[in-house]
Amino acid sequence: MSAAAAYSAGAVARRLGVAVTTLRTWHQRYGMGPSLHEPGHHRRYTEQDIERLQVMQRLIFEGVAPSEAARWANRPPISAPLPSSSETDAGSLVRGLLRAAMRLDAPAVRQRVTHAVQDLGVVAAWDAVLAPVLVAIGERYEATGAYVEVEHLLSGCVSAVLGSVPRPSADVPVRTLLACADEEQHSLPIEALAAALASCGVPARVLGARVPTAALIAAIRRTGPAAVLVWSHLPSTSDPVQLSAVLAERARPVVLAAAGGGWDESALPEGVLRPGSLTDALVILTSASNGSSV
Repeated sequence: MSAAAAYSAGAVARRLGVAVTTLRTWHQRYGMGPSLHEPGHHRRYTEQDIERLQVMQRLIFEGVAPSEAARWANRPPISAPLPSSSETDAGSLVRGLLRAAMRLDAPAVRQRVTHAVQDLGVVAAWDAVLAPVLVAIGERYEATGAYVEVEHLLSGCVSAVLGSVPRPSADVPVRTLLACADEEQHSLPIEALAAALASCGVPARVLGARVPTAALIAAIRRTGPAAVLVWSHLPSTSDPVQLSAVLAERARPVVLAAAGGGWDESALPEGVLRPGSLTDALVILTSASNGSSV
């Protein structure tokens, strides 16, 4: 095996878009570790190892439980189809978290959220587990006017776990700014994005919920970010004037993105990017942070 075919954990993590700690978890829990051992050096991943990890990652994204995904990824090539989420009942992750939240069992909620983030990585945990549970509780509130306390407890636990994801070292320049639109109170999506960016080695400055246009402009002037993302969950908070004000700045960011279901894409100012998912936003912002064109 040539040196060119050997990859460090950091290189593999960047290639897959996950944290190095996620790779360690997959190695320790599911045996999905590096197979190349050079005397006197750390173990290294081969292309075959990366292919197995990509299979596992794809299955997890599709809702397959990590243990089952690893079992299939470790099998020799066969013609049998890969398992589906219905075969492995991956919805148990969602159901378990929802039940713990409805019981207001904060320790259990925190534990389940932590395991989801560690096992799946931030992006897959958000897409496959956390967001569906938050949506389910929101729908129950809309239908009954109840369960506000459940939503608050769950949101607090999710925020705490996302905030505990290791951040890049302090000497890495912060070139990304994340903020909610004026009067937008749903800040968890940008907290998830900040944690996902951190897993990729990209630090972000998060202003949080309900950021008035004047405050956003002031923050841009003081920090000079290369990329700014503004989140709006509801149409009532998605005034494109906020974005036009950013674009009018003399030292405007290289990338301005409008994320969330509140924005009307046809009403966005020219030049504003519209990521459709957490993964899209991650690609846009990591490219901008690294100085690449989007």
